[in-house]
Amino acid sequence: MTDRGREWWKTGVIYQIYPRSFQDSDGDGVGDLAGIESRLDHLVDLGVDAVWISPFYPSPMADFGYDVSDYTGVDPLFGTLEDFERLIAAIHARGLKLLLDFVPSHSSDQHPWFQASRSARDDPKRDWYVWRDPAPDGGPPTNWIAEFGGSTWDWDDATEQYYLHSFLPEQPTINWRNPAARAAMLDAIRTWFDRGVDGFRVDAIEHAAPDPEKGDNPVDPDWDGGGGPARAHLGAASKHQPEVFRVVDEMRRLAERYDPPRLLVGEAYGRLEEVVRYYGAEGLHGFQLPFNFLLIGAEWDPRVIAGLVEAYEAALPEGAWPNWVLGNHDRHRIASRAGRAQAGVAATLLLTLRGTPTIYQGDELGMENVEIPPDRVQDPWEKRVPGQGLNRDQVRTPLAWDGTAHGGFTTGAPWLPMDLRPAVTVEAQRGDPASMLNLHRRLLRLRRAEPALTLGDYRTISVDDASFRFARSHGSRRIGVALNLSDRPRPVDLNGATLLSTTGDDALTGDLAPNEGRVVALD
Repeated sequence: MTDRGREWWKTGVIYQIYPRSFQDSDGDGVGDLAGIESRLDHLVDLGVDAVWISPFYPSPMADFGYDVSDYTGVDPLFGTLEDFERLIAAIHARGLKLLLDFVPSHSSDQHPWFQASRSARDDPKRDWYVWRDPAPDGGPPTNWIAEFGGSTWDWDDATEQYYLHSFLPEQPTINWRNPAARAAMLDAIRTWFDRGVDGFRVDAIEHAAPDPEKGDNPVDPDWDGGGGPARAHLGAASKHQPEVFRVVDEMRRLAERYDPPRLLVGEAYGRLEEVVRYYGAEGLHGFQLPFNFLLIGAEWDPRVIAGLVEAYEAALPEGAWPNWVLGNHDRHRIASRAGRAQAGVAATLLLTLRGTPTIYQGDELGMENVEIPPDRVQDPWEKRVPGQGLNRDQVRTPLAWDGTAHGGFTTGAPWLPMDLRPAVTVEAQRGDPASMLNLHRRLLRLRRAEPALTLGDYRTISVDDASFRFARSHGSRRIGVALNLSDRPRPVDLNGATLLSTTGDDALTGDLAPNEGRVVALD
């Protein structure tokens, strides 16, 4: 197999599916694996290369699947293991790759491991989770704040100790320093690799090996109140600990035993210098693609964006492959953050920067955040920390496929409200040459046809208060990208034939139109 075949992800595009909201096959209002299988041709027509599916493991759904009670099964809500086997066969038959979500930092409190762990202090699995005695004052062992608010420590009356959880109390932290727990988690990864999975997106890896022995976390003097109460502290003792990188090293060594090596995409929020360490630190193996979230919350300003691109390119270790993402199941949709008129510019940016892009389901349709009435809120983060704009339900609403009842997503009542405007349905956009869906299809075809846009170098050309221009080069081929982030015409400053314009007029010349992105073959 060629290096390019072994490293398919360098030229590939990943598409994230949030399974509850992609397609329901049985009328219960929640998407499932059979539903995903029935809609795979949408992804083929779109032109992506890999599918990443958020968790569908057995779970009490306290955090909608990120509280796992069985790492190698399928929750009945989503189907059966046989449904999974049919799905992966259908994905591979279409020439696509499949990535699953792996949740290493915590399980569900209903997992048999934790049930045993909390049953008695001398249970063999006690040390599979993180337990500590109270502080001298009887309170929690440290001042750590959970991501969803409140202390990270929860008291257990039966065994008179605190257990650690970085998110909900229903999500106890697994102790990766325990060799047996570590082996069991790696074995779960191996099980899915042996079933043919092409890789994993690894969830919240920075939380995988917190160190309570380091004591309290320091206060963040720069916290502005945003992002939830956990941001009030720096994670000096609880995040990005040295043991995390040894955990990642073992995951990567396992992935490399397969041919081709399985892909690991790591989710780690932090400062840029922290994130790039996940490519490999101090002689340890890292992820092939630690997620780069610089643009996911960035101010939509050309100078800010250009600065972030330059900073990221400069920070990448030698030989590291970049990646970009504008949206996911946790963050506001790009069409809401940047504005509907800028959605095409954002898509052009994502799909022409150097590195592997990930598209979140619905962004190819220009979907926006959907308002969730208070009585329909599902997200535990919003319920625990209300009124801070943290509600993730807004970006998890089901796709509308057509103009039928419930957008063709379900024959029942959808689990979250939907945007049913005809203009955002797949059916309507497929037939509209100027639609966001067809813009994505054209951009993806262009990427596939132009090695400069996949394997080429990156260079900033110019940036001002309204626009951003950069070049991609591969061999003698040079392609320029000009993005107008304003609502007024701007000079294009690139000489050459237009390959694509977000206006739909690929023969366009002259100044950039308001809210236009343009790709040009440079003379």
